[in-house]
Amino acid sequence: MTLRSPMRQTLVPQVIEQLRTQISSGEWPVGSRIPTEPDLAAALGVGRNTVREAVRALVHAGVLECRQGSGTYVTATHELTGVVARRLVDAEMAEAVEVRRAFEVEAARLAAQRRTPADLDLLDELLARREQCWADGDAAAFVAADADLHMAIVTAAHNAMLAELYASFGTAMRASLSQHFGGRLTEERYTDHGDLVEAIRAADPTRAARAAAAYLDPA
Repeated sequence: MTLRSPMRQTLVPQVIEQLRTQISSGEWPVGSRIPTEPDLAAALGVGRNTVREAVRALVHAGVLECRQGSGTYVTATHELTGVVARRLVDAEMAEAVEVRRAFEVEAARLAAQRRTPADLDLLDELLARREQCWADGDAAAFVAADADLHMAIVTAAHNAMLAELYASFGTAMRASLSQHFGGRLTEERYTDHGDLVEAIRAADPTRAARAAAAYLDPA
């Protein structure tokens, strides 16, 4: 852990920023426990009260979670992810699907126009992994593979702002999908994404948008 000691008066914001950096860089990945309050105070060269306030701020933002008797854990890589996750918990499923459609239909359209050969190679790889996870009946692996495929499609749109916003929503959506499948894959819940990938390969934005809308059609 390489943390620099903040020297100015506004210590809490500086400590918050350094903790954010440790999280966003992957030094403390989602699900990991961060160092204890005394260890953080020593590494940063600040008082424990300063560390406590900084951690409390990130807990409030949904990035960290304090677990009684266990420690403090990373729950999101960005404040926006935490906000979206809390909002998604309270959202109606129909509303969540509408938000997904807003992201994914436009992303599919743009990906068909902007995808690179490297993007297509990755889409093929992730589509094959998704299908294999389904064939294996591994619900957790399937949800992860499905989420990775959708993120790759959004990335292939080559719009940095869209990718960042979707990444925040997608993290929360993955947890929701895990609950939806309940650890069990059933035939009626399967959706084929082969046509979507082929439409992107064919550089057909209309077909790609239609394919993305089809699996998100509540009807």
